[in-house]
Amino acid sequence: MSSPSQPSTADTGAATRCPVASADIDASCRLPLVIFFLSAAAWLLCASAFGLIASIKFHAPGFLADSAWLTYGRVRPASVNCMLYGFCIQSGLGVALWMLARLGRTTLAAPWLVIVGALCWNLGVAAGLFGILTGGSTGFENLEMPGYAASLVFLGYLMIVVWGVLTFHQRRERQLYVSQWFLFAALFWFPWIYSTANLLLLRLQARGMAQAVIAWWYSDNLLVVWFGLVGLAAIFYVVPKLTIRDLHSRYLALLTFWMLVLFGSWGGIPASAPVPAWMPAWSVVATMLGVVTVISVFLNMRRTLGGKCLLFMRDPSLKFIGFGLVSFVIGGFTSAIMAWPALNQVTQFTWFIIAKGLLNSYGFFAMVIFGAIYSIAPQVVGHPFPFPKLVRAHFWTAAAGILLFVLPLAIGGILQGLKLQHADIPFADITKGTLPFLRASTMGDLLMAFGHVLLLANVGGLVFQFYRARAVTAWREATAEIQMTEVRL
Repeated sequence: MSSPSQPSTADTGAATRCPVASADIDASCRLPLVIFFLSAAAWLLCASAFGLIASIKFHAPGFLADSAWLTYGRVRPASVNCMLYGFCIQSGLGVALWMLARLGRTTLAAPWLVIVGALCWNLGVAAGLFGILTGGSTGFENLEMPGYAASLVFLGYLMIVVWGVLTFHQRRERQLYVSQWFLFAALFWFPWIYSTANLLLLRLQARGMAQAVIAWWYSDNLLVVWFGLVGLAAIFYVVPKLTIRDLHSRYLALLTFWMLVLFGSWGGIPASAPVPAWMPAWSVVATMLGVVTVISVFLNMRRTLGGKCLLFMRDPSLKFIGFGLVSFVIGGFTSAIMAWPALNQVTQFTWFIIAKGLLNSYGFFAMVIFGAIYSIAPQVVGHPFPFPKLVRAHFWTAAAGILLFVLPLAIGGILQGLKLQHADIPFADITKGTLPFLRASTMGDLLMAFGHVLLLANVGGLVFQFYRARAVTAWREATAEIQMTEVRL
């Protein structure tokens, strides 16, 4: 048994130094996390704006047609990159650094240098967004940012991860927790895959189908492995913490970790890809083995809660994480089922792939991170959220938005794929048949965008509330000294 208050590994000896107080840990993380979370919320709103423009263009082609910057081929990758690099990775890093400090019972190492890394990261994302909108996209899915922007992003990540690793090294609690396995691996995973993909696709420029294989490999490592490592680390920490229960089994967590690391990065290659036959075959096997990861997570969480899944409704943060956990399970089984060549042949190149991708990146990862932010931010700042009702409103709008986006596109994608199997059906008719599903998905986009406004308002209000209180206190102390001096005179 393991919990946030009990180490999850065998006893390796008592800590050699006294643990740091939680208030001091939170104080060391405060400014970096404020920058991470505020920037991530702002980028998420930006991603929503571009996503809505891209969605509207499908059933209103004349919308913003006079602007070259806002064509579908530019706003769609701009939205995806704002989502992945502006929100997902950045907020995930903030959650990871805080958890490493809290679980290690130590302060964050060199928080000011972490802030410099965060600013460099955001500058790189902004430069990448500008490059995409001006036509400088690389053309590789999930890696569209030009080389100069990728260099800034990579430099920013390195500046952050170095101090994250040092925080892990100087931990006062020497025994490891379950979540620390996942987070420490994630810190090294992203620079490896990102540098490899940029080097082989943009610098040395691999030729032929090798480019597509590398692009598939990168996307699967990012969306499955990195998101899985950080998202599951947050689940294994926050759920036992908020429900005041022990994590059922560290061995199931260990199985989850190794299955994700060893097999999570080999999927994503479609059966129809013009590559050696062993690549798609191994991709199918690896995706099927992902079911073991899903089952182990499901059993661990179910037994942790004692079968009482309604405990997820106890706290607003748990609602987000519970939704993310359900999305993880559904997405994992869906990926395994659709990996079969006969089924993959129907769903490939359809809207079903978009729906499945959003279920993983947003339904699972983003929802878990939302829950983590709503749990962590008040502790770090030392104030409750100024608009607690907006937290609940954000959950319901996000959940409804995901359902309105994923379900119509999944159904429409399957119907689209079935029609594409018949050569006698005109392609134009197939395209028109998807319009009702696209209109429904636009409503989902609108609901998610509204939830992002609520998130930014709550996080921004929390930060404003904290620093306003500090400014008022400082002003009162300063004016009190002046008044005392005047009285004496």
